[in-house]
Amino acid sequence: MSNWFSQAASVTAFSLRTIGQRRGSVLTTAVGVAGVAVVFVGVLSIAAGFRGTMQSSGAPDVAIVLRTSANGELSSVLSREETQLIAEAPGVARAGGVAQSSAELFVIINLPDKKTGSDANVPLRGVGPAAFLVRDRLQIVAGRRFEPGRNEIMVGAGAARTSAGLEVGRKIKLGNNEWDVVGIFTAAGGSAESELWTDAAVLQTSYQRGSSFQSATVRLASPESYQAFRDALTANPQLKVQVQRQSEFYESQSGALSGFIEIAGFFIAAMMALGALFGALNTMYTAVATRVREIATLRALGFGAGPVIVSVLTESMLVAIVGGTLGAGAAYVAFDGFTASTLNWQSFSQVAFAFRVTPALLVQAIALSAFIGFLGGLFPALRAAKIPIAAALRET
Repeated sequence: MSNWFSQAASVTAFSLRTIGQRRGSVLTTAVGVAGVAVVFVGVLSIAAGFRGTMQSSGAPDVAIVLRTSANGELSSVLSREETQLIAEAPGVARAGGVAQSSAELFVIINLPDKKTGSDANVPLRGVGPAAFLVRDRLQIVAGRRFEPGRNEIMVGAGAARTSAGLEVGRKIKLGNNEWDVVGIFTAAGGSAESELWTDAAVLQTSYQRGSSFQSATVRLASPESYQAFRDALTANPQLKVQVQRQSEFYESQSGALSGFIEIAGFFIAAMMALGALFGALNTMYTAVATRVREIATLRALGFGAGPVIVSVLTESMLVAIVGGTLGAGAAYVAFDGFTASTLNWQSFSQVAFAFRVTPALLVQAIALSAFIGFLGGLFPALRAAKIPIAAALRET
């Protein structure tokens, strides 16, 4: 066994020393595999970034309540009386005797996109004072909060980055009214950063929503209080509601789009990988063809077919891994943290997010590159092992 490994190491070392003689074809293969890695990481970093933004919006001790059968806030309606019953349910956290339950209104407005100039759907959320207790990760980074009863709005940092005219001090016209932009806020990278916030009572009047709301976001006394809270609401005959943890709600909101992006990413990467595979096959067949006499000589000296196969596969995989690593690194530099916005299919509104190149994506890209190298070297390796020794030694 030790002799086999010694032979494999010797043949592999000899094979790698000849790479410089085939640097053109080797470089072509490495660049092709690098391209696959760049596309793979780049596309899937979109899905990872969007999913990360939505998931960071939720907390295990926060629940969201919607009308039964509603698939999102836009299709949900809750009366004022229902939101009061929700706030009085067991398991709701209280601060100074006040329930941390935020009855909210959610409408879609059109604002011009900074890059394209075309109108884009942006969510405008009406909230009350409790919203700032429920969403405790919200921070004002410029200006101030809106004042209740006034046509004032706060702008999420993502919305301010992607939509025109949302600087502090500006006025924007929404419907028949003008609104003052008074502040910009962050929300730990969550989807709230893509929203505009205002006083719910003002928004109800402006959009003729009466006293209705669309959702209630509730901070629970603890994550373990969720089941008691949910059971109390679903068992109450005065309510027809569904209850989800906020984290689960936002995960479901991101599922369709991120799933589509991932499928598209794997498909595109697979098509490019096919091209890179043919490049690897060509490189390794060329390598075998130029070394026919050397391989035959080694076989005549007693080297087995196994070490020859190992040497060809090692070279092919090494070239692919180097290319994939360089491509993954380039994708990290180019895409990680790159900000963009896209349409959330569930709410039909723009969500600003940052591409996220995770360690898992980089590992997957390098593993895919190694697999391309393995397939690209497998058949040339088998051919090299089956070359007739006598015929190969007679070649000039």
